[in-house]
Amino acid sequence: MTDRGLYIGLMSGTSMDALDAVLVRFDDSRPVLTSTYSCPIPDGLRHRLSDVCHSRRDHLDECARLDSDFGRFEAMVVETLLKNSNTGAENVQAIGSHGQTVRHVPDGDPPYSIQVGDPALLAVMTGIDVVADFRRQDIAAGGQGAPLVPAFHAAFWRKPCEDRVLLNLGGISNITILPGNPNQPVTGLDCGPANALLDAWIRKNLGLDLDEDGKWAANGRIVERLLEHMLSDPYFARPLPKSTGTEYFNLNWLMTQLEASASTDAHPADIQATLCALTVESVTRAIQLFAPDTRNVYVCGGGALNGHLIEALRVRMDPIKLEATSVLGLDPQWVEATAFAWLARENLHGRPGNLPSVTGAQQALVLGGLYRGRIKSTKT
Repeated sequence: MTDRGLYIGLMSGTSMDALDAVLVRFDDSRPVLTSTYSCPIPDGLRHRLSDVCHSRRDHLDECARLDSDFGRFEAMVVETLLKNSNTGAENVQAIGSHGQTVRHVPDGDPPYSIQVGDPALLAVMTGIDVVADFRRQDIAAGGQGAPLVPAFHAAFWRKPCEDRVLLNLGGISNITILPGNPNQPVTGLDCGPANALLDAWIRKNLGLDLDEDGKWAANGRIVERLLEHMLSDPYFARPLPKSTGTEYFNLNWLMTQLEASASTDAHPADIQATLCALTVESVTRAIQLFAPDTRNVYVCGGGALNGHLIEALRVRMDPIKLEATSVLGLDPQWVEATAFAWLARENLHGRPGNLPSVTGAQQALVLGGLYRGRIKSTKT
């Protein structure tokens, strides 16, 4: 099929801070960004999303409303992206929309993962074909439905004779392991909490949305008994494949850890420092266990902007070299949105988007459902 080359990727992660949008062209098998836009999720919408995500009450009606409201928000972001880049909707092949995850339970009975952001509404409002609901197909084949970005990492950044790890520091930290030996499979996993707990704790104590550059954590001292108790959580010892989310690692989990480790009287800044150390330690241990020959780690995601966290990782990982994905040609902020643009492209071409060696699925599959935003012209 003819590929006109322009795709839009939309990504909103577990931290629920913003919706990232990219307009990207895949020239010569390389992603080339032509425009980017990041829009903070409005407070009211974010609070409603968080309430549905963390509550165990029946929220069917609210989920339906959020599905529509987030879809309209996505359409507004796409409209702004196109306007800023002076690009007509007719020039875009498809939108790859991750949606906003409100529940991820890959080990449930039955397993499931739910994202809101009505793709049919998004397609109608933008007039652009939309590929969405990427996780369901992998879960149907026995996989975790996550992480999905490793296939994108492998397509562009795997290098012969060099063992690499791609580290994404989003709400949850995850790694993609890219062996230099072509006979070894790509693997990956969710390591544990990252920005989700750091953001939630500073929001609870200081009313701020994030710990800018990790300055608050840098002023605290690590509470060793709390750190060790958190690291004893069974998730960290689970074998592959594994994925997680804020359904598990949230403020309720943290409060339980504080009580069980007799750390409820610790200074809030010390707890923030300890949460930062938890991310550092869980990521480093995962790399040591599953990718012991790694010499280069490339970091992306919002956590790549947290100077304190990055420096702590660099010290802990030494002699492994830690660099931002910008040295590979893609700004750390836009990697995941670009990945979902690529996944939309793979869907249109009928190519698999998951890696069974990462998710545990029984087979490689074309991911996502296609929602038509325009009528295709036919010539006789």
